[in-house]
Amino acid sequence: MIRRSGMAALLVLAFVGGCGKSQQAQVVASAAPAQPANVQAAAPQPPAEPGKGEHTYKGTCAMCHGTGAGGAPLFKSAADWSPRIARGKETLYAHALKGFTGANGTMPAKGGNPSLSDDDVKAGVDYMASMAK
Repeated sequence: MIRRSGMAALLVLAFVGGCGKSQQAQVVASAAPAQPANVQAAAPQPPAEPGKGEHTYKGTCAMCHGTGAGGAPLFKSAADWSPRIARGKETLYAHALKGFTGANGTMPAKGGNPSLSDDDVKAGVDYMASMAK
């Protein structure tokens, strides 16, 4: 017999094929069971200035960039990030803020978290790019 939390997880997986669409993020948010206290929520509180990029990454970006879901470049992967970084910071910002669909996958606007400010998104991008070594 599948436990209730296991069934909810299976339903989420059935409806969500990977990160990339704001509707999918809404399905995940509405169908996901309550998280244990030690797991960060998907929609972070506005971060303080120091560590803003890391906070944004952990609260929103890690869902896809930590796993490669939806074709997202993996966190700390120079091979994944180098071609994107070469296009310039303004292009990275534009894709992260407005969303982007390319040959390698989909980036939802603001990582599917419309509550993030533009500055938070840019800080998250800067943090991930700086960690790609």
